[in-house]
Amino acid sequence: MAHLFSKDDDVCHQQQGPQGRADNIRSNVYTVIARMPVEADGRIRYRIRSKTENVERVVTEDQLSRPL
Repeated sequence: MAHLFSKDDDVCHQQQGPQGRADNIRSNVYTVIARMPVEADGRIRYRIRSKTENVERVVTEDQLSRPL
């Protein structure tokens, strides 16, 4: 599997709400700072940093999208 995003790409992170539901209110713009190894179950992960807060996260590719 290939990573969809590259280092230094801007992405929107869709945070998870209660019980894993997407939280449409809190979608933030982040920068990809590292592409992580693919998980054993095939999930692609990234380390991202918020552009507005002092926060870093490790997220799966399905939680990311390109900014509008």
